[in-house]
Amino acid sequence: MCLGIPGEVVEVREDRSDLAKVDVSGVRRVINIGLLEGEEAVGPGDWILIHVGFALSKIDEREAQAALDFLKGIGQDYEDELDALRQSHIE
Repeated sequence: MCLGIPGEVVEVREDRSDLAKVDVSGVRRVINIGLLEGEEAVGPGDWILIHVGFALSKIDEREAQAALDFLKGIGQDYEDELDALRQSHIE
């Protein structure tokens, strides 16, 4: 099962505005935010929904917390998604 998981933007890269470092339950990775171009700007402190290294949408903190609570409740699928994120690498 593949999940969209919420992450908080830590920084947007200055040299590549389509990439941002995000924190997902303590795992920090660079992900692609290019699909969000044309939407509201994304910056540090914003929450986004991530799937396979790409930001799919910007969400508010309340939505992010509700999604994290749900994902933690489903157990292994969430852990599998975090493991996949830990192993990912985008530059």
